[in-house]
Amino acid sequence: MLVTSFITALGLLTASVSGHGAVTSYIIGGTTYPGYQGYSPAQSPPTIERQWPSYNPIMTVTDPLMRCNGGTSAALSTNIAAGSNITAVWAQWTHQQGPVMVWMYKCAGAFTSCDGSGAGWFKIDQMGMTAPPLTGTNWGTAVVFATLKWTSRIPATLAPGNYLIRHELLALHQADTPQFYAECAQLAVTGSGTATPSGSYLASIPAYASQNDPGIMIDIYSSTATTYTFPGPAVWTG
Repeated sequence: MLVTSFITALGLLTASVSGHGAVTSYIIGGTTYPGYQGYSPAQSPPTIERQWPSYNPIMTVTDPLMRCNGGTSAALSTNIAAGSNITAVWAQWTHQQGPVMVWMYKCAGAFTSCDGSGAGWFKIDQMGMTAPPLTGTNWGTAVVFATLKWTSRIPATLAPGNYLIRHELLALHQADTPQFYAECAQLAVTGSGTATPSGSYLASIPAYASQNDPGIMIDIYSSTATTYTFPGPAVWTG
């Protein structure tokens, strides 16, 4: 009886986990940098990815977990030249309605003292709904669903330095119940660029937008909208 109950509980947990996802590795210049896997990140080897504690969604934009899904620091970092591509890889993803947003944050010094606080986050990439309806699969997260990958270009003129890169999936498949999934990695950007974003391109995470922002709190099944407006600042291209 106890064995049966355990198996049932394990099955329910597996079903729950399978509906969610997190970045589990990164590809830069043809090299794959492993990330964390499953619910036992402490058992993973040192990585460039900041440790995340679970696949569970973050339900409010003001939750402190929004910054890096609870990750505070990583043992490693890797170089990437400004103008180069980085590909985030997911082991699983099942939701097809919602945007993908990719953010960066310049650290003032070493990664060990870089906590991502303050209005220093800026977007380098995003994809929302590319064609109606809202309930369809013409969304950024549908690309992740189909490929389990997302490739972004580091702005070519970005000034060198230590940066966090944050991949965020915002799942909108449940009416007025947004689900945020975000993970961070540590990148040392190289190159001769001198540009840095400022003003309206910068935001704080958590709370880069209101929970009632129409791009966050939305019922895709009853809304008659034919376009989607992203929460947060515009993309900075350098």
